Amino acid sequence: MTVLFYASAAVATVGSLLAVTRTKALHALIYLILALFAVALCFLSLGAPFVAALEVIVYAGAIMVLILFVIMMLNLGPESWARERRLLPRHAWLVPTIMAGALVGLTLVAILGAPQQATQAASVGPKAVGVALFSTYLIGVELASVLLLVGLVGAYYLGAKK
Repeated sequence: MTVLFYASAAVATVGSLLAVTRTKALHALIYLILALFAVALCFLSLGAPFVAALEVIVYAGAIMVLILFVIMMLNLGPESWARERRLLPRHAWLVPTIMAGALVGLTLVAILGAPQQATQAASVGPKAVGVALFSTYLIGVELASVLLLVGLVGAYYLGAKK
């Protein structure tokens, strides 16, 4: 499991660096989603399957929904889709595809090796996560909700017709 952790941590680090350094938003989002999946695999290798599932559902899933929401709110027509296809060449998908393939392979290793490793790692359950979120980290949770609200209002303002 140590090799799995370090390999997924390397994918998360590279994905995060590429997400920050890309100039096109779509490329950066692809790398960010790959990095979030890699972080979920890190949690899985550390013996926290519930936190790994939350990582995938909340972060990677929420980002995809947010992207879809912004695209729908901006109400872009067919001409913008043709322009996007022209700006996003096929070779731009090479590195994300390789990284995603590495994550799929690492996930299979984690799942197939899980019965042998399950006795070595402690598990974090939903109750422990809920108690921690609403007692120890209550201010952080509330600040995150306010930040999401501000982002939603900002997206509405940017997408509103003048």
